[in-house]
Amino acid sequence: MKKYLTLLLLFFLTRNISFSQEITPAQSYPKTTGYASISHPIVTFDKNGNTFNFSNSYTVGFPFGINILKSDKIGVSFEIVPSIKVESGSGKMSNLLFHPGIMFRFKHGFTFVTRLAFETSGRYGLTAVFNKVLLDKKNVKYFIAVPVPFRFGNDQSASVGLGLQFGVGF
Repeated sequence: MKKYLTLLLLFFLTRNISFSQEITPAQSYPKTTGYASISHPIVTFDKNGNTFNFSNSYTVGFPFGINILKSDKIGVSFEIVPSIKVESGSGKMSNLLFHPGIMFRFKHGFTFVTRLAFETSGRYGLTAVFNKVLLDKKNVKYFIAVPVPFRFGNDQSASVGLGLQFGVGF
C-alpha cells in the first residue's frame, strides 16, 4: 500500500512537468518600441495645382521614432523626420519635422496614426498615416505606410499631400 501511495504522490507532483505545454506569455504594457524608415513624398496638391516629387526636385525623408504602447489598441508616437532635397544636382537638408501622434492599432498589423506636424520651414498641420506591418519576425517588423500630410502657414497656401514610407520596427 505504501508503494502505491508513493507512486500516486509522485504522479501528482510531476504531472504538471510531464503534461504541461509551453504557454506564450501575454504582452505586458506599457511597452516601448522604436523604428526607422524612409519616406518619399509622391504629390502635393494646393490651390495652384499639383506638384510631383521628381518633377523639378527630389525630396526624401528619414523618419525615426519611439512608440509607447499603452495597450494592443492604442499608443503614442514621437517621430522626427529630417528631409533632404536634391535640386539642380545639389542636395541639402531642407526641413526637420517634429511629428508627435496617437496610434490606433487594429488587428492584422493595421495602424492608423494621427500626427501633429511642426516643421522648421515654418509650416504646421496634421498628418494622417495608414500603416500596415508586412512581415512580423521575432525581434523586427517590416512595414509600409501611406502618410497624408495637411499643411498650413508660412505665407503659403494650404496643401495636402500623399507619400509612401517603408520602415523597420524593433
